[in-house]
Amino acid sequence: MARVTVEDCVDKVDSRFELVVLASKRARQISGGAPLTVVRDRDKNTVVALREIAEETVSLDGLKEDLISSYRKPVTANTSEASSRPDIDFLTEAGGVQVDDSEAVSEDLEASVESEDTPEVVDDGVEADFSDENIEEEKA
Repeated sequence: MARVTVEDCVDKVDSRFELVVLASKRARQISGGAPLTVVRDRDKNTVVALREIAEETVSLDGLKEDLISSYRKPVTANTSEASSRPDIDFLTEAGGVQVDDSEAVSEDLEASVESEDTPEVVDDGVEADFSDENIEEEKA
């Protein structure tokens, strides 16, 4: 059973953090049934992963790509209807956001804005002063 140290591996990657992340990804792959590229020698998956990185028998670029793709979420665009609103097209394309752009919603919004229930704004010519000095004077 060969002993592997961080110093054996850290010169293969840019940082110790990257080493930990890549080794843990490879150890999870081994746990999932991925073929080994070194002899196990009764070592646990994390040690085998570190040995593979130290001996460069596993592609670090491949591990990085697998790691990145595992964190990506699939983008699903609402393809049932093409949106006629360019101001929200970027939302549906980028994040899979479903937008209800039915006319009923916009009509309801317009009706609520134009309704007579809207309070009337009265300009009495007095401006509010929210400066710190004014607040201090009111407290005293």
